[in-house]
Amino acid sequence: MPPKKKAASEESDVPLSARFGRVKNTLKMGLVGLPNVGKSSLFNLLTKQSVAAENYPFCTIDPSEAKCPVPDQRFQYLVDLWKSPSVVPAVLSVWDIAGIIKGASEGAGLGNAFLSHIASVDGIFHVVRAFDSDEVVHVDDSVDPIRDLETIVSELCLKDLGMLDAAEQKETEAVRKEKGLGRKAEVPLSDAFKETMSKVRTLLESNTAVSCGTFSNTEIDIVKEKFELITTKPIIYCINLSKKDYIRKRNKWLGKISEWVKAHGGGVCIPFSVEFEEELWGLRDYPDQQKAFLDDCTEEAAKVGLTGPQYKAKSILPRIIKVGYKSLNLINFLTAGEKEVKAWTVFRGAKAPQAAGVIHTDFERGFIKAEIAGFEDFKALHGGVASMAKLKEAGKYRQEGKEYVVQDGDIILFQFNVTATKKK
Repeated sequence: MPPKKKAASEESDVPLSARFGRVKNTLKMGLVGLPNVGKSSLFNLLTKQSVAAENYPFCTIDPSEAKCPVPDQRFQYLVDLWKSPSVVPAVLSVWDIAGIIKGASEGAGLGNAFLSHIASVDGIFHVVRAFDSDEVVHVDDSVDPIRDLETIVSELCLKDLGMLDAAEQKETEAVRKEKGLGRKAEVPLSDAFKETMSKVRTLLESNTAVSCGTFSNTEIDIVKEKFELITTKPIIYCINLSKKDYIRKRNKWLGKISEWVKAHGGGVCIPFSVEFEEELWGLRDYPDQQKAFLDDCTEEAAKVGLTGPQYKAKSILPRIIKVGYKSLNLINFLTAGEKEVKAWTVFRGAKAPQAAGVIHTDFERGFIKAEIAGFEDFKALHGGVASMAKLKEAGKYRQEGKEYVVQDGDIILFQFNVTATKKK
């Protein structure tokens, strides 16, 4: 039986920030933060995880972009089983954005460049510094993550207030022109527009991201269509710790940061350490030394009473990538065969023809059906053979039509037919 479709009431399960976002499969995260918080260092570490450019022919990657493979055990399972010569994972596109300082909304520093770049991404990795170092000077001369969080959010909200004023003027002129009103005439904006604008303004004036509010579907549509705001984007807070604090999972700021995030609409906080990750990456060509380094770090955690799998030292970069991917409401479906195993990115809620179009526009245009196996069914029934034969015998290999909503991890074979246009 195919999986049950979600009821309309389950729409609330989708993060509000995702409902504000673009419905596309080519979405990207931007790294944001004050100068000297570890933002560019994190980007450089993510860049080193990037997939080889040859997997993306005819695609020139800007130096400020990293295409990071999204860790997926299901994909790796198919790779190990099929042993195909071509292996292409799903990727998360991450952009490095110029650092922001107080006054950026008014053009201070690289403020204008920062805000134009952040407007072009779909989600934010907000890098926050929570480590002390005499060698790395803080732009405000002291380490205070809460102050830094306030600075960034304040600048984004101020910029959005400017965008809101511009949107109101644009809407006023559009209605004036539509109704043929003179310059001195009062322009009757719709109640829905005015109420939505008032709700958004209240949030922004209290230094609260719009994504933290409560909005109806109609209001969400107005915000998306009319306002073009920065603070509707999902935010993942990446807290940069010292190596010692990261290993011991202790830092005087973590509790305060968590409280601040909860008070500002909630969100995911991921403690990480540039210092730890750089040292680990530096040993990549020496597996024995890398293992010894991780073992030493795990032992150091054990000395303060932290034992168990969750305290085993490891890189946090895969989690950062996976959480960023999920925050954009992206999922992947899989294709597998002798020549290639590939994970394809689609927006959650995409129907089968849309997913087919990610592979090739002809697949969507000439869509006939999709032959689908759920990954868990495949794993349980394939019997060690790189084939769908056992699933067909068990009735777990099904056919779906144009209305089927693709599920995360589906293994799909599309059937299509495109007839060439006859020449007149």
